[in-house]
Amino acid sequence: MRLPTGQVGNAIPYAWPHDGSLPRTALVVIDMQRDFCEEGGYLTHQGYSVKPMRSIIPNIRSLLDSAYRAKLPVIHTREGHLPDLSDLSSREEFRSRNNPSGKGIGDAGPMGRFLIRGEPGHDTISELYPREGDIVIDKPGKGAFTGTDLKEVLERKGIKNLIICGVTTDVCVHTTMREANDRGYDCLLVEDCCAAGEKKLHEAAVEMVHGEGGIFGATATLNDVQRALVSLRVV
Repeated sequence: MRLPTGQVGNAIPYAWPHDGSLPRTALVVIDMQRDFCEEGGYLTHQGYSVKPMRSIIPNIRSLLDSAYRAKLPVIHTREGHLPDLSDLSSREEFRSRNNPSGKGIGDAGPMGRFLIRGEPGHDTISELYPREGDIVIDKPGKGAFTGTDLKEVLERKGIKNLIICGVTTDVCVHTTMREANDRGYDCLLVEDCCAAGEKKLHEAAVEMVHGEGGIFGATATLNDVQRALVSLRVV
């Protein structure tokens, strides 16, 4: 079956983007950082396995390559704080240490201080490292719009729609998708290019997008997205 030009026809719960404006889209890769995706990083000390995060790396690599061929803008986000922790609330500092290891944001680990800008663990993993021309957004919290210039970047490029992937589905990915939705962007969550610390949380986050006719946007698979880009004859 030939897919509609300008849309991901198999997206759920509607062909995405709703108005067929696929060329006005950017790919946003959320927080594929060493602290979240490598052993010994922040997520490990929160008590989670990094296996789910690492399992999606090949899919994101393939999605990135398709976006580059399609000449879509690519944006990478990194969660991290200033070395003096002046942008970290006391609640978040407390919360980050409320785990069996007792370690959290700003504490020392094998890749430097957890989630601190400039430390090795804060950087993007080598497999998905930004290439020249990509945009890197350093954010102090979970959402990519709060405390950043992401909205201004998107406006300058005339972007209406966001393809979103990365980690974790239930936290930074979902927060960014909700923030974008409130700012008028049509968002697509690529469900097999996202992961969470627990499978049930990933699945719940995906399902939450679908309610009320697509309350936060739509979801699709990597193959669905790549087929839509091919239908535009831009890859």
